[in-house]
Amino acid sequence: MQDDTPPRLDKIDRAILDALARDGRISMIELGQTVGLSKSPVTARVKRLEAEGVITGYRAELSARKLGLEHVAFMQLRLSDTREQALQAFNAAVRQIPEVEECHMIAGGFDYLIKVRTRDIREYRRVLSESVSRLPHVAATSTFVSMESVRDPGVRQI
Repeated sequence: MQDDTPPRLDKIDRAILDALARDGRISMIELGQTVGLSKSPVTARVKRLEAEGVITGYRAELSARKLGLEHVAFMQLRLSDTREQALQAFNAAVRQIPEVEECHMIAGGFDYLIKVRTRDIREYRRVLSESVSRLPHVAATSTFVSMESVRDPGVRQI
C-alpha cells in the first residue's frame, strides 16, 4: 500500500521546488546557488524529492498560438449514473480524448468540469459530438467558450 502522507518539506526544499517550477532546465550548480547549497547536496535533495513523488516530472511549455491550438472551451457535464463503477468508466474513457486537457470531478450542480483545447470551433464541435457526448453515462453537457486566456500555462500535450 502506498503512503500518501505528504513528506515534510523544509525551507530549502520549498525553495528548490519554487526554482524548478520556474525553470525545470536549471543546472544543479545554478539551483544550488539559488538556494544556498553546493551541487552535491542540492542534487541529493532533488533526487529525494523525485523519489518521494513530490517532483513527478519535467516538461516543456508549448505555445498554443504557435501550434494553432488557441480555442479553449470549458464544459460542464452531468452523468446519468454516479455510482463508483460509472465514475470509473467515465474517468478511464475521458483520459483517452487527447483534446481534453483537464478534467475535474465537481461537487455542485454538475458532475465534471473539463477543459478542451482545439484549433477552432469546428474542431471543438467534432470533439463534442464524436468524443465527449459518447463518453459513458454522459447525460448533458454545457459549453463555455473562452474569449481570452488571461493566465494560461500553454499546451500540455499535442
